[in-house]
Amino acid sequence: MCPWFDPWRYHKTRIEIFGFFVFISILIHCLYIIYSKSKRKYYVGKTYCLDERLAKHNLHYYKNYFTKIAQDWELKPAFEFDNKENATYLEKFTKIMKSTAFIEIVIANSEIVKDILLKK
Repeated sequence: MCPWFDPWRYHKTRIEIFGFFVFISILIHCLYIIYSKSKRKYYVGKTYCLDERLAKHNLHYYKNYFTKIAQDWELKPAFEFDNKENATYLEKFTKIMKSTAFIEIVIANSEIVKDILLKK
């Protein structure tokens, strides 16, 4: 899981301006990979609330999504990003690859994600 989520789904950063503290909310986006043992399939997605999204996939909340084929989705790695653009780019990149072998390489070596972003 992504242990950095607080109950409000964002970090609070404290900035002091003229003696007053101002809290700025920063959404942390997460790229996640889930796996179904029964179907032997992976799914890649992005979210800012990982626990809620995984529960929705397992409960078939998303009727037209690929994940409706199974109810035993389990989380493989999740990668956090400060901005939505990086998470979206990596999600699209991974889906364009259309390769179980590539997803398994990413799971085994998470440094590949950083390398892909550097070559963006």
